[in-house]
Amino acid sequence: MQTLIIEVASEEEALAQAIATVESNQPQPPRYLFDSDEALLNTLTGNRFAILKALCGSGAISIGELARRVKRDPTEVQADAERLSAIGLIDKTETGDLHFPYAGLHLELDWRSAA
Repeated sequence: MQTLIIEVASEEEALAQAIATVESNQPQPPRYLFDSDEALLNTLTGNRFAILKALCGSGAISIGELARRVKRDPTEVQADAERLSAIGLIDKTETGDLHFPYAGLHLELDWRSAA
């Protein structure tokens, strides 16, 4: 299993990355891109990040089991899982179980002064 890299990149940066990947003809790790720091931080709340951590390398698990692992109410976990599934960060099986098909997650955030 691979590690998913989550990072912030503009459309131009994402396109440049895609072109470089194709041109290098080398396998690249899977990536998930947000278009702004704010979008990443608004989406990956502490509770949602805990869900991703609990799902890393676990295989498909039910909402009930996931709620037990993150020590939260199943209804709240369901809502957060729906959001993560809707944007493609986690998968849902035909039986409704949740799956994060990666062994780990690497989060890249850079802030620099505007000057």
